[in-house]
Amino acid sequence: MVQLADEDIATREVLSWKGLHLFHFMGSSCSQKTRIFLNLKGIPWESHMLNLGASENFGAYYLGINPRGLVPCLIIDGEVHIESNDIMTLLDERYPEPKLIPAGREGEMDKLLHHEDDLHLDVRTITFRFTQPRGQAPRSEEALAKYRAGGTGTVLGIEDAKKQREIDFWERIARDGITDEAIQVSAGKFRAALDDLDATLAGNDYLLGEDLSVLDIAWFIYTNRLKLCGYPVARLHPNVVTWFQGLYGRGEFVREIPMDPKIQALIDENHRAQEAAGQTLELVAGL
Repeated sequence: MVQLADEDIATREVLSWKGLHLFHFMGSSCSQKTRIFLNLKGIPWESHMLNLGASENFGAYYLGINPRGLVPCLIIDGEVHIESNDIMTLLDERYPEPKLIPAGREGEMDKLLHHEDDLHLDVRTITFRFTQPRGQAPRSEEALAKYRAGGTGTVLGIEDAKKQREIDFWERIARDGITDEAIQVSAGKFRAALDDLDATLAGNDYLLGEDLSVLDIAWFIYTNRLKLCGYPVARLHPNVVTWFQGLYGRGEFVREIPMDPKIQALIDENHRAQEAAGQTLELVAGL
């Protein structure tokens, strides 16, 4: 688990905060799954909303809390925890009812969540091309300069390679755009993963069997995002669709994935333009 060390934290005020505080963004997939988890647990928490589109996560204040500049970030009685899967694992231990990581399957869940987390840049790649138009450089050079210079740059007292991975991602998009080849690689990873989930769901209500778990939350969010991008989930993975619709009918899930009508209109317009140009996700990825 990633609990930041004292020397990682430059915004010192959070060390005295009491209770549970969450820095998050409405449209962030990792924030969405953490909020669903909190809903299911019934844990009270204080919201600290950031606007990632305006690069608020690259400002000095937030980088002083989370040197990676990512959301969500949890403050619990002065402890600073980053990475959504670690946050959920921690809270499942401290608030064990209802249990969302089955007892005795913690190691298995850790591996499954690591696999899901490994696809994070892939879902971002697909999102930035197939939702609303964002231009070739969705993060300005000024914002990236603030990101490079801000915060301590360390996690657990060590220079953080994950921050550099984030910088490399934004710089690569600004230089090359999101290429067809990148989409084909990322979509191929998701097709393989969803094929496996579809086979599992042929005989189970949930991804680990009969009971809802953190894994269902994580893949509900990915499935929702892929559907939004035009991935043909219904055609390729019918059992996943049935499972998704069941979760979508629950308030704890659906209220955390709202879509601003103005943004939805931009997405719809972008999809129409992509369809006219033969550049939909389905066609580019060969799905």
